[in-house]
Amino acid sequence: MDVKFITGLFPVLLKGAVMTVELTCLSMVFGIIIGLGLVLMRVSLNPLLSKPAALYIWWMRGTPLLMQLFLIYYGLPQVGVTLDPFPAAVIGMTLNASAYIAEIFRGGILSIDKGQMEAARSLGMTYMQSMRWVIFPQTFSRIILPLGNEAVARLKDSSLVSTIAMVDLMRSAQQMIATTFRPLEVFFAAGILYLVLTTVFTLIFNIWEKRLTNQSRARVRPLEYLRVWSTRIFRKARVFRRGMNA
Repeated sequence: MDVKFITGLFPVLLKGAVMTVELTCLSMVFGIIIGLGLVLMRVSLNPLLSKPAALYIWWMRGTPLLMQLFLIYYGLPQVGVTLDPFPAAVIGMTLNASAYIAEIFRGGILSIDKGQMEAARSLGMTYMQSMRWVIFPQTFSRIILPLGNEAVARLKDSSLVSTIAMVDLMRSAQQMIATTFRPLEVFFAAGILYLVLTTVFTLIFNIWEKRLTNQSRARVRPLEYLRVWSTRIFRKARVFRRGMNA
């Protein structure tokens, strides 16, 4: 392989890499917003909310992302809705990501002890207040790494948007191959960029997870000290009472 030729490819491929990162970030942000709504419906005791959410998640997780992109970009024009490649790619990736993110949230919620929800409700909190102030703060710190894995998967799956004429990193590589006829060097350079981007995303979520863990420990530590201190006081008082009774 020609190293000098590969080095010269990066400035062109970086333009497509920027679009890839933009697509990934938008699909994750919108996917988290929609996923939160989906998981609240999914864990609801009302079947009118939980059943449609379960059906949506089942469909989006059970069908390929490529088919969903084709339905949005090529299928919607048959009903009078025509989208440009960029909004079609964002919508397709967001709808797909929201189903997976909803299941990530649901797994985190189910990992919280049920007694905490019961305690919050017994204090007079509504269901939404209990989720907002008790369940979600604990859930979020537990799902950072799964969300990071989902972000990396979104980044790699974004290569599929090249099939709907979206000029991302993969599409830029294909265009370079059409003009240079050197697929080995071009795909190798694109692979390096994908590897760098996935590594950066992984590091960001690892740092985020460590910070949230440290913050959680910082909040819990004073309460733990108070609990230990009060326990010791009660034990000493109990021993003193026994001595007085004796």
